[in-house]
Amino acid sequence: MDRQIALIRLLADGEVHSGEAIAAHLGITRAAVWKALRKAAERFGLVLESVRGRGYRLAQPLELLERERLLAAMSEQGRARLARLDIHDQIDSTNAWLMREAAAGAPSATLCLAEQQSAGRGRRGRTWVSPFGVNLYGSLLWRSPLAPAALGASSLVAGVVVAEQLAALGVEDVTLKWPNDVLWQRRKLAGLLLEVAGESQGPSHLVVGIGINLRMAADQGAAIDQPWVTLAEALPGALEGVRNALAGRLAEALLEALADYERAGLGPFLARWERFDSLRGQPVALHLGERVIRGRYAGIEDDGALRLETTEGVRRFQAGEVSLRPVVEEER
Repeated sequence: MDRQIALIRLLADGEVHSGEAIAAHLGITRAAVWKALRKAAERFGLVLESVRGRGYRLAQPLELLERERLLAAMSEQGRARLARLDIHDQIDSTNAWLMREAAAGAPSATLCLAEQQSAGRGRRGRTWVSPFGVNLYGSLLWRSPLAPAALGASSLVAGVVVAEQLAALGVEDVTLKWPNDVLWQRRKLAGLLLEVAGESQGPSHLVVGIGINLRMAADQGAAIDQPWVTLAEALPGALEGVRNALAGRLAEALLEALADYERAGLGPFLARWERFDSLRGQPVALHLGERVIRGRYAGIEDDGALRLETTEGVRRFQAGEVSLRPVVEEER
């Protein structure tokens, strides 16, 4: 572990730590402590406070990812399904890293998590803002005998899993927006990015990337170009232990869901999706590049396609580069 990471792990509890204690922990001189603190704060985008006569602390405590706590949140069966777990302090993108590892032969059920991403990605080329230690960023590798095209609706399956796990935590009014946005009061709480590669007739490998806003401050999310919200707002009360527990439970539920999807397709998930589908029957606008198609959203089909009632009849659309927006948002 490098010195700056060691320092942040020491300060993560939010308590005041004396300069002497920090120096002893890092094996440096007392005079070098402030320089080490400043460099660590700059590297990870964190705010440090100096408490006169007592020492230093983080302005906001952090729940850092811990293998033991994550695995403890999973059942024995879930832990047995998980083939490999990699936790990174900093990474370009959990999806990009896992796609590289998949090409190098990483086993199915490999889970990659990170405290911070320098090049996190969302759908349609968006950047996924990824400050250190305050949100959840992770990707799961799934190998399948199916062709890549047969895995197209897996984004809907993953969205159902995320929504169900958030609801199980106690988040009320969590909703899904086709194909894979997770919202709370029309603001984005979580998003997914799925990438698939393989032979045209199979086998394939799928990487499911999930990002969930947990405690991100307004200034940390200033670059986000759409309304967003954090779990701290959607679920008032203490979030102690939630980050690791949620990561473990999501991984277990997603592994089970992907196995079910591979065996039975999207059908068993349609009713589960509809539980969170708040837009059904509402006027919407579909954006396909520069084109905008308006109609009434009529739900999804067995293959994951969106059904849109238009003046020309019912039309169906696959996810791809399509963006769905409620008409109320178009009129703002």
